Amino acid sequence: MLEQGAVPGRRIRADAQRNEDAVLEAAKQVFAASGVDAPVREIAARAGVGVGTLYRRFPSRSDLVAAVFRREVDACAAEAVVLAANHAPGEALSRWLKRYTGFIATKKGLAAALHSGDQAFETLPAYFRASFEPALGNLLEAAAAAGEIRGGIDAYDLLRAVGNLSVSSTEEGLAHTSRMLDLMIDGMRFGASGSKD
Repeated sequence: MLEQGAVPGRRIRADAQRNEDAVLEAAKQVFAASGVDAPVREIAARAGVGVGTLYRRFPSRSDLVAAVFRREVDACAAEAVVLAANHAPGEALSRWLKRYTGFIATKKGLAAALHSGDQAFETLPAYFRASFEPALGNLLEAAAAAGEIRGGIDAYDLLRAVGNLSVSSTEEGLAHTSRMLDLMIDGMRFGASGSKD
């Protein structure tokens, strides 16, 4: 991300990068706790920067929300590669789907923001799909090739299904979503080439 007025291709100063990272991490935590309409002063205070610094980096709230969303999408998508390298295919898939439900659960108010008509959010749905579909698609293919799930499961359909599960407004919240996700994963195993069913 470029500093306001920065020349493309020029590296951001180390202190400015630290400030940006601190703001994005603080915003992530505040948004998770209070939603995307949380006070900017609270985010700046948690990041240890002045409100002016925050606004120089992110001139509008929507710029900040979009930057946090992209950063979190990147981290969640990248974890698919790490899990695939460290776990059996079916286990990697299961762990990543649980990580993805956690990603969705921490995005209070983001759905409303995405549909607000603000131009800062226009590219986010495509960014989401371009990041998550390949990440999940690779995990699905590996698990199917290993005979741990059946083949032919569409990554986007599964992303949407898990997303719908994750918007539970019950008191149980994540516990309920986790149980439902386990049922969904069991369903994907039905008919797998390595299944004993």
